Amino acid sequence: MTGHVTIEDRPDGVRLIRLNRPEKKNALTGAMYDAVRGVLAEADATESVGAVVLAGLPGAFTAGNDLADFVEASRAGSFFEMPALHFIRQLARTRTPLVAAIDGLAVGVGTTLTLHCDLVFVGPQARFRMPFVELGLVPEAAASLLLPRRIGLARASALLLLSESVNAEEAVSLGIANALVPSDGLEAQALAQAARLAALPREAVAATRRLMRGNQQEVEDAIEAEAQAFEARLRSPEARDAFTRFLSGARKP
Repeated sequence: MTGHVTIEDRPDGVRLIRLNRPEKKNALTGAMYDAVRGVLAEADATESVGAVVLAGLPGAFTAGNDLADFVEASRAGSFFEMPALHFIRQLARTRTPLVAAIDGLAVGVGTTLTLHCDLVFVGPQARFRMPFVELGLVPEAAASLLLPRRIGLARASALLLLSESVNAEEAVSLGIANALVPSDGLEAQALAQAARLAALPREAVAATRRLMRGNQQEVEDAIEAEAQAFEARLRSPEARDAFTRFLSGARKP
């Protein structure tokens, strides 16, 4: 466990996972990915946990990958060895219901992880953005499959190719989020709905999730296809140039 990720197991069967790196707007390091992945896997194996809430901080759910950490890791090995991909695989396989509470930045994986959540609640400051192409990369977390399926190809193209941002009201309208909630009640709403899920018959919830989600292997295959493309793009001159510009402060995705 890292101090940048905290967990709280509540008596109502809800596990709260909080990203807590305010000085970097909750940008995710390899250690943070590993911590969340482990907590999700443990939730599936813990009978007392009936739902998980993913939360950040006011103004920042997560700014996405910590690019400095990510670039350093990429120099040391393959994307297939990185904690980010291990986290994404676990996210897609997690059987425990997932609820997200998002207020502020949700960049990159901060957006794509919502496609694997059962319920998503947003505050008025929520801003979703996926600047993968701007960084010379491709989407991850099966976003290339799940986002067009969720919101249609035309709108998904604007978000994935042009990196257009989506505010809280638009996220609800598109079906990325369930409801817009005032900031001071956002986390309470997410926790309350997670508690409702945790109180329901567990096997019925699990079976219904499987039916709604459809072909699990199709999702996992999309994750692996994206990972292959991501690995190739990570080594590309385009990506190296984009990372250099970003890390030098010349461009902010």
